[in-house]
Amino acid sequence: MARYKPQERHAVLVAVVLSEQIEPGSFAFALDHLVDHELDFSALDAKFNNDEVGASAYDPRVMFKIVLLAYSQGIVSSRCIERACQRNVQFMAISGDSQPSHAHIAKFVSTLGEEVKALFAQVLLICDAQGLIGRELFAIDGVKLPGNASKERSGTHAELLHRARRLDKAAEKIMRLHQSQDTAAQQAHGQAKREARIEALRKEAARTREFLATNAPRLNRKGQELKTNVTDPDSAKMATGKGVIQGYAAQAAVDSAHQVIVAADISTSGSEQAMLLPMVEQAAAYGKAHTLIAADAGYHSQSNLSQLQQRGIPALVADNQMRQRDERFRDRDRYKTKDPLAQKMPTGQDKAIQRFGPKDFEFHGDNTCTCPAGHKLTSFGTWYTTASGLRYQLYEARDRDCQVCPLRTQCLKTPHNARGRQVTRFQPKADDPHDPIERMKRAIDSQRGRHLYSQRISTVEPVFANIRHNKRLNRLHLRGRAKVNTQWHLYCLVHNIEKLANSGWRQ
Repeated sequence: MARYKPQERHAVLVAVVLSEQIEPGSFAFALDHLVDHELDFSALDAKFNNDEVGASAYDPRVMFKIVLLAYSQGIVSSRCIERACQRNVQFMAISGDSQPSHAHIAKFVSTLGEEVKALFAQVLLICDAQGLIGRELFAIDGVKLPGNASKERSGTHAELLHRARRLDKAAEKIMRLHQSQDTAAQQAHGQAKREARIEALRKEAARTREFLATNAPRLNRKGQELKTNVTDPDSAKMATGKGVIQGYAAQAAVDSAHQVIVAADISTSGSEQAMLLPMVEQAAAYGKAHTLIAADAGYHSQSNLSQLQQRGIPALVADNQMRQRDERFRDRDRYKTKDPLAQKMPTGQDKAIQRFGPKDFEFHGDNTCTCPAGHKLTSFGTWYTTASGLRYQLYEARDRDCQVCPLRTQCLKTPHNARGRQVTRFQPKADDPHDPIERMKRAIDSQRGRHLYSQRISTVEPVFANIRHNKRLNRLHLRGRAKVNTQWHLYCLVHNIEKLANSGWRQ
């Protein structure tokens, strides 16, 4: 029988040279050299005034190294970073065997503020010096990330007040149930649990009322009240492909040459239209006059395209019908894999009926049109105008025609109603060759435009995939726009420093 040397699993003391644990070519090596020899931390040094009195502080350079190394390895929790500094040799090496507590780490990240933007700009200058910024195309996109707040605590002031009253009623109901117990033994059973639940409900109600008393309603440009979150007022409810989240929209502008992030920001709204011009302005410091801006349909608007045209900025911003105009995607629905659960309705609910729309009606030149059942609808010939300037006509069917029509359930929203069907016909807008939207359509539909725009996905999407999946940023852990923006810039710094390390910088 073969004999093998014994294996020991108990603790051993090993002599480790910390300076040898950071290998050239690695992210840790690039980060260590960058912080010690390239970046200016004077703004962070100015925050400390303990040269004569007070306890010694952790060097902000050390804290910066620790946080970015942790983020590069998918470690987000400050407690996990604390344990890494105590047990991980690489963290010991890069920090000089410093062991800050989780409280120090969390405070450092949350108080960085504007200093992180200056460090981000310094790293970009180094990336530019290494030739990692090509300046041919900047792709702008955003990703919606859940925040550190519950969407159940969001609503208008009226909705939040209603929620506070419901919480009080729930607490009173539990109290009455507790007082209605027959015997002392029954009262003692589960008493502590019920009292804790009552206290929690009343505390949450009081917290909501305090928020309503100290915060004015948020209004949009139209004067309509927006939903506000009690825990994080800066966050917003956003619709995603996986449902509604309470969080922020992280924005990035990425250079197509080496996928370096040249601009980063945080949006507190699910709409991306308002972020296009600010991102263009941020990225302009690293671009040239010919640098092309590429963005998806989420940034498309009349105002944005007009501003880009007036400033002479070359751009390709898609619209919602771009794929429909492209003959390459004409048959895309034919090859789509259908989800068997896509049309599945909850138990007890019928499937939504696909009702006839204006496209199912045949319009004629004599102020009449024909419905799918062959009945005639008439119009007075009057043209109306919407607030946006679109002209339309209104057609109406006879009540008796709709009452006996076999297709009334597919046509009328309320088939039991005796009113006839009404259809609106909009007049197509006249093509204006100077209109920014029409100019953008022609540019993006050209062969060159399609070729250039196709580079957008391959430029920006891998960046978000790296940060979200490789670095495990599946949610934001801070509250408030300023602190969330700091965390997002730190992750963008990690991404750019990785690009430096992979390029062979300072090996």
